[in-house]
Amino acid sequence: MADKFPFLRKILASDLRVPIMIALAQLVIQIVFHNDYGYFRDELYYIACSKHLALGYVDQPPLSIFILAITRWIAGDSLQAIRFLPSIAGAGVVIIAALTARQLGGGRFAQGLASLSIVAAHVLLGAGRYFSMNAFDVFFWALAIYIVVKIFVEDRPRLWIWFGVVIGLGLLNKYSVGFLCVGLIASLLLTPSRKHLATKWFWLGALIAFVLFLPHLLWEIKNGLPSIEFMRNASQQKNVPTPLLEFLLGQFREVNFFNAPIWLFGLYFFFFHPDGKRLRFLSWLYVILFAIFAVGNGKAYYLSPAYPVLLAGGSVILERSWQNRPWRWMKAVYPCLMVALTVLAVPLALPVLPIGKFIEYQKLLGFTPKSEERTSVSVLPQGYADEFGWEEFAATAAKIYQTLTPGERSNCVIYVRNYGEAAAIDFFGKQYGLPDALCAHNSYWYWGPGEKTGDIAIILGSRRDLKANLDDLQRAYKSVEPSLKTECNLCMPYENGRQFFICRGMETTFQNIWPSERFVI
Repeated sequence: MADKFPFLRKILASDLRVPIMIALAQLVIQIVFHNDYGYFRDELYYIACSKHLALGYVDQPPLSIFILAITRWIAGDSLQAIRFLPSIAGAGVVIIAALTARQLGGGRFAQGLASLSIVAAHVLLGAGRYFSMNAFDVFFWALAIYIVVKIFVEDRPRLWIWFGVVIGLGLLNKYSVGFLCVGLIASLLLTPSRKHLATKWFWLGALIAFVLFLPHLLWEIKNGLPSIEFMRNASQQKNVPTPLLEFLLGQFREVNFFNAPIWLFGLYFFFFHPDGKRLRFLSWLYVILFAIFAVGNGKAYYLSPAYPVLLAGGSVILERSWQNRPWRWMKAVYPCLMVALTVLAVPLALPVLPIGKFIEYQKLLGFTPKSEERTSVSVLPQGYADEFGWEEFAATAAKIYQTLTPGERSNCVIYVRNYGEAAAIDFFGKQYGLPDALCAHNSYWYWGPGEKTGDIAIILGSRRDLKANLDDLQRAYKSVEPSLKTECNLCMPYENGRQFFICRGMETTFQNIWPSERFVI
């Protein structure tokens, strides 16, 4: 086959053949299991957002939504369709790590080890398993830092222009790229590399990034900077406070314990090794980012995009250390140990096991699901629990909807409490003839209350207390009738056992109360 395709022969003969094989292996295993479990809460929300294209959303910039809209237009909204590009982005990070190692002076082993370490880091492996801005975020971080490495290693300051392009697109995908920019500028100021901040090419790149980001910035200003409010509320009211020690341990846990020596050697490489001297700011970049996320009550995985370059640097150090005869055996043994531990951890990152077997497996490992938000968790980690119960949720609402008269159905609204519930009604409810949901959470509030007054409504209770729900609803409706409850043993506990109510005779209208319903977190 290689004889028929010269480009394939060239790839197979290059240093990148092993990284490419590792990237393809990751891509294949993700694709094989894309259909397992179900749609993730945020995926359903992103699908809803893609029906309301705009220059911004309360909880995210617009790029990932535009990508999803194009994907759905071309390939539909099956799990395989919407998850393909995130998996491609994840495979891209594997290749970029190898390219970074090569820029740092690494040979074939270093490039292969850097690629393998990305797959072994289950926080990075899992990033591409469903559609979200996170998969693209890691890709933009890795590509931006690779360009920076190339600028300094090859002395090509003009590449700051392409850095600006990547940063601009990255900011349009997720704001965390802004932390990369802050950390990079601060780290450059701490080293002699600060001279690059005075070049025209750096500022031209900055200008390009600003111009790309400007349309979304103007949207934010026009709408009262809702994303700042969202991030502040999430940090203070949603995320569980993370002690410094827990945040530190989370880095070892999320990136794989066998990767720890590699990225720690990466820090050493940029801090102390003669070959890393010109890139010393990259070690300061990690330290600064660690401090920002730790002090800012960030989740442990927020720092994950900073690891590909450290893993590349550490791979170069280990390649050189293991060239000597006493340690040469490590070049075979250590990657095998990494693969073994990765195989053990894969079920925690990808849905490779039937759900019953997964529950047994995590018990065998002694793994206890823990929420990083101020909510309890079920028998599943939140990342998996949020893939269950949505179709059943819509089916429950549909059963209630069918009990209404034809006249009532034509005027009925379905009001739910968070974007996941609303997106589930919008996506799965079509097969039952349900109207789109009303919800005051995040971007759903911006989409408005629609034209129906709400005189007849199916409303999900805001809490589990029946009397409290009745008291709330009876202030607005003449008739409030408790109906079915949600049932989903595998979903997040706060979605299980929630009461729906059939409400008639609204004293006002949804249009009148909508401004006071706004809920951003």
